[in-house]
Amino acid sequence: MKYARAKGAPYTPIYFLSSLGAGGLVVSFFMYLMFLTPHKGSPIPYFNTIVPAFQNGSIPMQAMIAVAVIGIIVFAFLHFKTLLWNVSEYRKWKNTDAYSVFVKGNNESQLMAMPLAFAMTVNMSFIVGAVLVPGLWEVAQYLFPFAVIAFLVTAYYALKIFGDFFGRVLTEGGFDCAKNNSFGQMLSVFAFAMIGVGFSATTAMSHNIPLVITAFFLSAIFIMAAVVLGAIFLVMGFRAMMEHAAEKETTPTLWIIIPFITVVGIAIFRMFKSLDHNFGVEWANGSIFSFLMMLFAIQLVFGFLGFVVMKRVGYYGHYVSGEAISPGAFTLICPGVSIFVFANFVINPGLAGLGVVDQLSYVHLALYVPLVLVQIKTVMTYFRLNNKMLHNEPSAPASIVPAE
Repeated sequence: MKYARAKGAPYTPIYFLSSLGAGGLVVSFFMYLMFLTPHKGSPIPYFNTIVPAFQNGSIPMQAMIAVAVIGIIVFAFLHFKTLLWNVSEYRKWKNTDAYSVFVKGNNESQLMAMPLAFAMTVNMSFIVGAVLVPGLWEVAQYLFPFAVIAFLVTAYYALKIFGDFFGRVLTEGGFDCAKNNSFGQMLSVFAFAMIGVGFSATTAMSHNIPLVITAFFLSAIFIMAAVVLGAIFLVMGFRAMMEHAAEKETTPTLWIIIPFITVVGIAIFRMFKSLDHNFGVEWANGSIFSFLMMLFAIQLVFGFLGFVVMKRVGYYGHYVSGEAISPGAFTLICPGVSIFVFANFVINPGLAGLGVVDQLSYVHLALYVPLVLVQIKTVMTYFRLNNKMLHNEPSAPASIVPAE
């Protein structure tokens, strides 16, 4: 079954965010297994810990595991389906005049949505394999070098795209700051952060010390590149928005800071944990709690700012529940996923690690109620956007709004 864009809608690499969102939802369902099922002696749950937890668990535990595994399977399928569709569409679009015009303007950086989605593929595939393939985790140590290679290939592709864009605007000029009235440029550095968090997984879970150090170094490079360049684009975007007002269609980019913080935060968390596991350099629970809470606070600040602006311009009613077509609406999926994922770290290594709440107590589970509501809303939005913009058959003409 093949996808078709809403009739009349031009292709844009922003459609890769549909694949990114599905991969992110895989990670969100994995969080239930990660923090609510026993996996003593292993940094993550895997097939051989999940099956006993299901067989010996209570009915609520069995229901939770079933929902999590089904969610992982469904959204992994959607990730690969939308990824393959995007690759096919991109290859055709690259040979058009529209592409030639595209790479001469501000929007060239949107091409970074491709390595961003590919990095998510590698991250997500590791989760899917661990959960669904019996015995895979037992040989995981032999797979980590291949994971590093996969991320190196993705990193090369990302650097090539970003180098072409950054090199052009710094040597030829032509970057229109007035049209940069959003955080759209943050997409490029988000890709670097996603690659960095991928390297950090090997750092945290491998026992091969040379590989751990190599992955640590590579993760540090891409995380710091993301932070430094992100600070530059953040200032540029705020300045343009305050002078020219935020562009209505791109207001969801105000929330891109939320997934950016999640990915950077998890990468740093893994790197410090690696020092603990591999070198005995302990990271105190109080420091972990403070670190996670500070980053979570930043996410809530930008969550509030984005909500205020999008409500004021009527974004949701126009581009999500309304008839207007804007591929940039897929940007809404990542913040929902990311706030859910990072809040899991705040609740578990943060609050539970500090001893504020007991694992699986009523208070602990009650903290999940707002998170589940966020996840449900995110899933509903994902399917609404997919049904609206990606169809199995071409639909009737819709109100098309070109991406800026």
